[in-house]
Amino acid sequence: MAGNPARRPHAIMIPYPYQGHINPFVSLAVKLASHGFTITFINTQSVHRRISHAQTGAVRADLFSGARDSGLDIRYATVCDGFPLGFDRSLNHDQFVEGLIHVFSAHVDELISNLADSDPPVTCLIADTFYVWGSDIARKFNLVYVSFWTEPALVLSLYYHLDLLRKNGHFGSQAKRKDMIDYIPGVGAMKPTDLMSYLQADDICTVVHRVIYRAFEDVKKADIIICNTVEELELSTLSALHRKQATYAIGPIVSGFSNQGVATSLWSESDCTPWLDSKPNRSVLYVSFGSHAHTTSKQEIWEIARGLLLSGVNFVWVIRPDIVDSDEANFLPPGFENGMKGRGLIVQWCSQIKVISHPAIGGFLSHCGWNSVLESIWSRVPLICFPLFTDQFTNRKLVVNDWKIGINLCDRASIMRDEVEEKIKYLMSGESSEELRNAIKEVSRTLEYAVTSDGSSEKNFRVFMEDIKANIKKKAGVAFDVQDQTIGHLWAPTAVKQTIVSLSSNLN
Repeated sequence: MAGNPARRPHAIMIPYPYQGHINPFVSLAVKLASHGFTITFINTQSVHRRISHAQTGAVRADLFSGARDSGLDIRYATVCDGFPLGFDRSLNHDQFVEGLIHVFSAHVDELISNLADSDPPVTCLIADTFYVWGSDIARKFNLVYVSFWTEPALVLSLYYHLDLLRKNGHFGSQAKRKDMIDYIPGVGAMKPTDLMSYLQADDICTVVHRVIYRAFEDVKKADIIICNTVEELELSTLSALHRKQATYAIGPIVSGFSNQGVATSLWSESDCTPWLDSKPNRSVLYVSFGSHAHTTSKQEIWEIARGLLLSGVNFVWVIRPDIVDSDEANFLPPGFENGMKGRGLIVQWCSQIKVISHPAIGGFLSHCGWNSVLESIWSRVPLICFPLFTDQFTNRKLVVNDWKIGINLCDRASIMRDEVEEKIKYLMSGESSEELRNAIKEVSRTLEYAVTSDGSSEKNFRVFMEDIKANIKKKAGVAFDVQDQTIGHLWAPTAVKQTIVSLSSNLN
């Protein structure tokens, strides 16, 4: 690969095979391609099959054909993740993750080998930070290695400095220290309960922990780290990381505004628009606990459901059949659907950004997944936070404590319907609601400006692209005749501004 001159940078992109990782990867692929990169996007065969079936009920050959029709050089490939298509990756989660550690890289290796004669040559690997083998693959094929972190910089920094948490007894210690964590570079003092769930766990020898240990050693070997966040929101954390490695904040990468019609959903989507159109502005609470909410108990769902009914507000509730941590299908309380009396709409999945940007939506009861947080800020919808696992507890800290754009669902040891009712009313009406809305408007303006031509994320993105080219030249000794030729309707600042104006007219 190194011997051939490249006409343009050619990046292979490999997202982690979960919904929350696929969405920003697709949007970033479109953005890079609209700036003159050739992209080969790799999905697992299982993910490809699920997305295809969710859209059409049949397997499509290429999810990026529409993007190519618009002039983008995005190629598409699928690779086996090491398991048969019929294997239940959710039910057999630990076995699946073991495969991603030990087996998947061999299939990726083979695919990249088969791309050796591609035109232009492959020069860069952009892989999800949670893959443990990115640096090895990149080194073998002499590729620039970009680690794409799809969560906030705070979470990245905490994992990155796991050695400091161990040393100070806030992780991996039987003492279970409860004092403030105030020694992570660039990170303000925080409670141990604001750590990611895996860093609060008693058992730290699980397969997920082994992924964390290996992945966050591997990321330190990356040539570049990019984060789906905004510099102004996490300035000190990003600055501290950048002093160790080249780290760029290029967010918000918000799905729905930038993917050029590329299908990403792993489930069929219901259209909530007609129902929402019948409701007054800001009268509907959107409720969703994300794409991976298996840690929810039936009792918690019952209390939330009853609190919703007691609150008297309109709501759209996304409830997947596998939302609870058991095989029981009847996880809603008896009489709940009859009690909704036209106030509620229950769907298994929907286009989240399309729903929360609707003027009828006044609040979001969320698990605090990072994509959900960014989309909520973008749409200026304040949050009620109900974190379940992983980074969601740390994201809640940003939302509630740092940016003050949301509230906790539960301040007690367990969820009770009266508190659910109280918190919903607090968010949806009254003076307190206006305070949250004013706060999220300010944070939203920060995101909006970041993606304009003079904004921090757009500037960082341009530096990031030049850094890739410089690293390719250093590794492979090639130069580029490609210029930054942004296709006007894709990711151009004017298009982003038009989207902002359209949203603002609905939401103000």
